[in-house]
Amino acid sequence: MRIQSIETYPVAIPLHTPFKTALRTVTVAESIYVKVTGEDGTTGWGEAPPTVVITGESLTSIDHTIKKIITPVLLGKDITYREELFKKLKGCCIGNTSAKAAVDIALHDLLGKIYHLPVYQLLGGSKSGLETDYTVSVNDPEEMAEDAARYVRNGFKILKVKVGKDTIEKDIERIQTIHKRAGEGVRIRLDANQGWSPKEAIYAIRKMEDHHLPIELVEQPVHAKNIEGMKQVTDHTYTPIMADESVFSPTDARRILETRSADLINIKLMKSGGIHQAVKINHLAEAYGVECMVGSMIETKLGITAAAHFAASQNNVTRVDFDAPLMLTDDPIDGGVQYYKSTLTFPEGFGLGLINVNTEQTVNI
Repeated sequence: MRIQSIETYPVAIPLHTPFKTALRTVTVAESIYVKVTGEDGTTGWGEAPPTVVITGESLTSIDHTIKKIITPVLLGKDITYREELFKKLKGCCIGNTSAKAAVDIALHDLLGKIYHLPVYQLLGGSKSGLETDYTVSVNDPEEMAEDAARYVRNGFKILKVKVGKDTIEKDIERIQTIHKRAGEGVRIRLDANQGWSPKEAIYAIRKMEDHHLPIELVEQPVHAKNIEGMKQVTDHTYTPIMADESVFSPTDARRILETRSADLINIKLMKSGGIHQAVKINHLAEAYGVECMVGSMIETKLGITAAAHFAASQNNVTRVDFDAPLMLTDDPIDGGVQYYKSTLTFPEGFGLGLINVNTEQTVNI
C-alpha cells in the first residue's frame, strides 16, 4: 500500500503545573500531530513536540520539515518496503529528529493496522505493561518534598527528581527533604539535565551516597558533549550514571558504550528520529550488556503511546519515564495507553490503539 498524503496539525495544551528543569520551564505542551494516509484510506498518527534546548527544533521548523522536506520524499512510496522507507526518512535531511520521529511513529501506527497487530507486538512483543516514574520539578526543597509526597500518595513508587540548578548543597538539601517526606521504599532517579561539571557531579553524588540516600541512578550529570567528563563521573561514583542528551543516534550510543562512559542509556524517540532508529540503539546497547530506559519530552498521550509500544517490545528496556500526559489539563487522545496510578497498559487494537485524535486545540505557527 502506498502513502497517499501526509498532513500536520499544530496543537497546544496547558500544563496544570509548570514543568521546571535546569534547562527550561514549560507551561504549555505544544506539538505537531502528523497524519499519514494510505491509498486505501487507512491512517496512522504521530507526534513531535518542539524542544529547542535539546533537539534544536521549534514548532515552525518541525512543521516546515515535515511539509517541505519529508513529505515530497515519502509520497507515493510503498509502506510495506519498510527498510527502504525508513532509510529515505532518515536520509532526507540532517538532524530534525523530532520531525522525523513524528512521521516514523505515524508509519508504525499505519503498519500495525495493515498487519493487524499492536505496534509493540509488531516490534517484538516483550511485555504488556509498564511502570512509570513521576517527575518532581526543580523548586525550593519544601515545595519539591510536598510534590513528591503527593505523587507517592497517588500511587507512584519511583520519583524522577530534577536537580542541577543553584548550588550542590541546595540539590543535596532537596533530595534529603524529598526522601524524608516520601518515605522508605520510594526509589529516586536524579536528572541533572547537564547542570553539573564533572567535579561537581562527583562531589554531589558521593555526598548523597554518604548520606545513604536511595538514588537509583543519575541522568546526564554533565554537558551532553562532555563524554570524557561523564566517564570521569561514571568511574568515580558507585551510583549508576545514565546518558540522555549525549545519545541521539546509534553512533552516539556506540561512543558511550565503547568508552564505558555511562552505565545506562536513555532512549527518546524525539532524539533518535523515531522507533526504527530507537530499536537500533537498544540492540546495540544490549550487545554491550547495557540496559536502556525509554523517556520522553513534554508530549501528549499520542507520542507517549508510541514510546510505550517501543519500550514494551524490547527486553533490554528496563525503565520508562512516561508521566507527561498526567501533567496536562486535557487529553486529546481517545485510546492509546491507559494509566492506573503508575502502571501503563495497552488496550485492544491495532497499530498504536488510538480510537480518536482531537486536533481542535490548534495553535497558530
